[in-house]
Amino acid sequence: MANTSSRTLRLLSLLQTHRFWAGPDLAGRLEVSERTLRRDVERLRELGYPVDSVRGIEGGYQLGAGATMPPLTVEEDEAIAMVVALNGAAQLTAGPLAEASVSALSKVVQVLPPKLRRRAEALRAVTDDSPFAEAPTVHADVLATVAQATRDAERVRFTYQARGGVGAGEPVRRHVEPHRLVTVGRRWYLLAYDLDRQDWRSFRLDRLSEPSGTRARFRAREVPGGDAAAYVRKGLSRNEIGNSLRVLVHAPKGAVEEQISRWATVTAVDAHSCRVEMDGRQARWAAFGLGVLEAPFTIEEASPEVHELLARWGERFTSATAGSRR
Repeated sequence: MANTSSRTLRLLSLLQTHRFWAGPDLAGRLEVSERTLRRDVERLRELGYPVDSVRGIEGGYQLGAGATMPPLTVEEDEAIAMVVALNGAAQLTAGPLAEASVSALSKVVQVLPPKLRRRAEALRAVTDDSPFAEAPTVHADVLATVAQATRDAERVRFTYQARGGVGAGEPVRRHVEPHRLVTVGRRWYLLAYDLDRQDWRSFRLDRLSEPSGTRARFRAREVPGGDAAAYVRKGLSRNEIGNSLRVLVHAPKGAVEEQISRWATVTAVDAHSCRVEMDGRQARWAAFGLGVLEAPFTIEEASPEVHELLARWGERFTSATAGSRR
């Protein structure tokens, strides 16, 4: 049984659907007795929530008109983490799980305090997804500040370390017009127009620090090619991408796109085949992409790491299925 506070929030969440709940059904959902349910309802009424009740065999409860959920009490980095996680789940899944993720994301945003709600909505509004990369190390305040400036079309300044490791240059201050946030896998990039260099640039957020808005607004420019995620991916160096893969799939483009279009670029070769290109910092992501294909394919180009991993997986799966045959 949940503790009293969490159970009360759960009760409020169920009542917020504004459907009429029969007493036994509601008690069953909360795994409490009807007597305990009545006490929890009284507790909500003491907190100011208008819970209507009907006595008798057909009795039950319903939340009155005008009632809302209380603000969700979380820290700013916790709010950003919830939005990132739920948005990622919605983007990378399909069917009921994706729908549930979208529903949960909407509910979380609705009950955030106003300041955090604005930041969360800004993050959702300016992010494009393009999978396959390793996990980033990005501070929540950096992500939130850049997202807010991007949504508000506000020029921003920040400190940027172009490359890490030995021989890296000194961090420099940049002045840009932020246009979109792009996730390549789980790594974050800012696509922006660099005002000092008068050209488009993409910046890794884990190398970006001390962002600050300038209060100077700008008119949005047309992203080259019209697709921010594609532009960022195209500009990544081979060191950034890590492992590339190109395969000829013996199936129509439309059928393949339904399976892996989120993870790869699919180009038609003819009516019965297409070419699939993928890349990622970790070889297993490319292997996962091939694993979901329900069609035969031929590898045209792959990094050594991908080749080695596919060979190991193939031997392991073949051995496993051979041992189970009767």
